[in-house]
Amino acid sequence: SLAIVVPVLDEADQVAVRLQALASYRAGGVRVVVVDGGSRDDTVQRAKPLADQVLVAPRGRSSQMNAGARAAVARGADTLLFLHADTRLPEGAMALIGRALNTGADWGRFDVHIEGRHPLLPMVAAFMNLRSRLSGIATGDQAVFVRRRVFEAVGGFPEQALMEDIALSTRLRGVSG
Repeated sequence: SLAIVVPVLDEADQVAVRLQALASYRAGGVRVVVVDGGSRDDTVQRAKPLADQVLVAPRGRSSQMNAGARAAVARGADTLLFLHADTRLPEGAMALIGRALNTGADWGRFDVHIEGRHPLLPMVAAFMNLRSRLSGIATGDQAVFVRRRVFEAVGGFPEQALMEDIALSTRLRGVSG
């Protein structure tokens, strides 16, 4: 089973729209766990009707995503997908995850697509995706998915303030196929 872990902080303006985009996944049995880092707005209240579980954890994406992972695993999740609140999943994301896992991958990520009007944004995204493919390093904006057993084997996200996603993918790259 799959769980989507969404760390949030002061996301009241967008959290409902972002979580509504996950409604079809929830209807298909995917569990959505939102982990708030101490929002000072009504993020938690707006998230509750649109998630399977809303938790509060110490501020910081590492601690929030680790708390969400623990909660998801406690409810039987075999695969975890870490999704930043401002990131959208690509069309067919669940099928893509299933295909990757069925072909032996222990973890993966999606390509970045940057929205905006600046003409260089598509080139920036292309270079980010190429760097990720060549290095095996993923960023949180790429929505990282991982098998529970592998996530636990590497100790989850390291407790650090920045670039926790890069540190996790470095760990994952070292222990999985």
